[in-house]
Amino acid sequence: MAIQRSGEDYSSLSRLIGRNAAYIQQFIKRGVPRRLAEEDRRRLSRYLSIPEEKLGGPPVPEFVNASMSGARKADLVLVPRLDVRASAGHGAADGDERLVARVGFHPGWLRELTGGSPAGLSMIRVSGDSMVPTLADGDEILVDRGDAADRLRDGIYVLRVDDMLMVKRLAINPAARSISIVSDNAAYPVWADRDPGEIEIIGRAVWTGRRIS
Repeated sequence: MAIQRSGEDYSSLSRLIGRNAAYIQQFIKRGVPRRLAEEDRRRLSRYLSIPEEKLGGPPVPEFVNASMSGARKADLVLVPRLDVRASAGHGAADGDERLVARVGFHPGWLRELTGGSPAGLSMIRVSGDSMVPTLADGDEILVDRGDAADRLRDGIYVLRVDDMLMVKRLAINPAARSISIVSDNAAYPVWADRDPGEIEIIGRAVWTGRRIS
């Protein structure tokens, strides 16, 4: 059961969503309330790593990566695709992290790509042109949340600065203990020597896909 795997109990999960201690137990055992509030359901889904429909939410479409079409569905890792845009520009609000689909990838390919567990992977969309030519407006990127601040090194990351979500190249200066935020598009300025404490690292961008027009 997902609750047991998480090491939590009914009371702690109720407190997680700001409800009284008996709320989750009543929902599971007695069906009261009949449906969880959307934000409660979303938060529990992310925390327990289970689909929202298992908590009474609507079914979410599942897409199989075309290059893996011969694989059985049971052999695929379903990576959540979120209704989030990371700005490759001057910065933008990040949306509400609503799950819009799950995209199937072969687990061996994901392990080769990330070098670790696929548990922290998600797909989001790039907005803006500051990372051109590496990333373009509308590109989908695969973000590894398990490869974040603890393993920080030079590379492209999704990060949050001043409540704005963005995708940028980071250049680490270990001697000065600072980080420079760099756009691949030379028309945009470099934010040099930023204090790491001002930057929330969400995860490393490890793959991108785009529509060919």
